[in-house]
Amino acid sequence: MFYGLNKFIKNLLPKQLFYRALLIVATPIIILQIIISVVFFDSLWIKTNKGMTRALVGEIKFFIDAYDNEQYNKDSLTKLFSDAHNLKVEYVSNKILPKNDQERWFSPMDRTLRRELKSNFANYWFDTISIQESIDLKIKYSNGYFQFIVPKDRVTNSSARIFGLWITLPAFLLIIIALIFLKNQTRPIINLAKASAKFGRGENVDEFRPSGALEIRQAGYEFDKMRKRIMRHLNQRSEMLSGISHDLRTPLTRIKLQLTFIKDKEISKKLSSDVQEMEKMLNEYLQFASSRSLEQNEKFNLTDLIINIIKKYENKSITSEINENIFMTGRKNLITRCINNLIDNGVKYANKVHIHISKSSNYNIITIDDDGPGIDKKEYENVFRPFYKINRSRGDSKSSVGLGLSIASDIIRSHGGNVTLDKSPTKGLRVKVFFPFETFL
Repeated sequence: MFYGLNKFIKNLLPKQLFYRALLIVATPIIILQIIISVVFFDSLWIKTNKGMTRALVGEIKFFIDAYDNEQYNKDSLTKLFSDAHNLKVEYVSNKILPKNDQERWFSPMDRTLRRELKSNFANYWFDTISIQESIDLKIKYSNGYFQFIVPKDRVTNSSARIFGLWITLPAFLLIIIALIFLKNQTRPIINLAKASAKFGRGENVDEFRPSGALEIRQAGYEFDKMRKRIMRHLNQRSEMLSGISHDLRTPLTRIKLQLTFIKDKEISKKLSSDVQEMEKMLNEYLQFASSRSLEQNEKFNLTDLIINIIKKYENKSITSEINENIFMTGRKNLITRCINNLIDNGVKYANKVHIHISKSSNYNIITIDDDGPGIDKKEYENVFRPFYKINRSRGDSKSSVGLGLSIASDIIRSHGGNVTLDKSPTKGLRVKVFFPFETFL
């Protein structure tokens, strides 16, 4: 029960730090303003208005009683009462009270006035909206009625509006000041998140300058140190492997020359095949390493890129379902190489390849289905390992060095994406590639 309630409350709360901090600041202010307003409304405004209304109705009742007892000079009594109480009184004879009800049930002033009139008079009618700043009050008397034009300040306290203004404006002012400070405090966190996202996608991060509170600056400094250590490690690894691959070309060339002098052609042919395979591995890795280190990120049309790749194959067994333009930011040549590797695998081991591109709320999704022999589920993780080959379901080929899926996976993950394998609807292999949108803008 408590777990469900806790989860429900968490779903109601905002997800971003800025709005959560704003909620922490604004909620006490708003609750305090509501409590003060309710206390003021109940103890001061309503009670004051009730007393003022009761006094007015008492004066009117006293006037009607005096008017009823006066036998000779009723007009002078009416004029004296009007001047003394700052209101207008008129007796309208031979007329009945209006039938239409002008009372506003949501108005505290109308409710209080109706309550006091009801306890003192049997027949009455009033209107608080037709005449600006005045109340039109009519009370049944004899064969007509008395009409009283009463200023509204006789029944309501004008200081309530001023109080409401002074209690509301500071609250809004405090919230605006809190918004400015919170924005300044959350900006360094957003910048750190942007830098982390760019670094996670393999993009170059400009010189990162931590800012904000001490804890946020410390996190920024640690991130920058970690980024530089990782970049230094990756560069050292790439340079070392590139150097080794480059240096191996010389002995491979010597071996190829020496193989031409071997008289046993069968042994020479086998050794030459192995040397060619090794040379292809080196060339493929060197090409991948050089393109990865030199290429910069750019925004491009992923849909057009895939369409152009399919056209270059000139293969009718490759079909596509592409209905919308999708853009992404990344290293275009590496993405091209990745998709080529995936399509090559499908063409090599299947008769038909189908490509579908779509987008979800967070990802651009490329789906490649084929009708080949597929891959056993146990091998889904292994096929992404470098130089790994499956000798059973998909056969073996000397044209493959086992780096295609490994390079494709590395390219996808360097862009912050993911790749999954599954069984296709045609019982072959389904490769699903996820490239993320820009999360922090």
